[in-house]
Amino acid sequence: MQESKGRMLYFYSIASPADFVLAKLLFNSLLMLLMSLLSVLLFTLFLGNPLQKIVPFIGLVLLGGWSLSLVFTFLAAIAAKAQQNAAIMAVLGFPLIIPQLLLLVRLSKAAFAPMLTIPVDSVLLLVALDVMIILLAVILFPFLWKD
Repeated sequence: MQESKGRMLYFYSIASPADFVLAKLLFNSLLMLLMSLLSVLLFTLFLGNPLQKIVPFIGLVLLGGWSLSLVFTFLAAIAAKAQQNAAIMAVLGFPLIIPQLLLLVRLSKAAFAPMLTIPVDSVLLLVALDVMIILLAVILFPFLWKD
């Protein structure tokens, strides 16, 4: 969203829309994965480790961070072409992020409880939502790219 018109024109001349949006998704995903790992490390360092299942929880943190970065990168790509960037991000983001947050809450509850197992179908559903966001970005972003 912070790209200037000149920079967007430059990107338009050197890259295809699918390459551009995939590069943005990849960069933001890696950045969010790094920040998620850092935050788990700092929380564990400062607050102790209340977890029974630390490895599955770290996996869920990484999957959740990846999910959030994909959704908001895709929304930022859409909102960058509109006049009201923040309003469109809020309006489009709310219904897209709620299912992912509900799945992440359910999965993290299972990671904190010693007797509950982490439901594989919920993890697969979260991965499927992530794949759907990537496919939607690749399919829909070229239509916005032309403007």
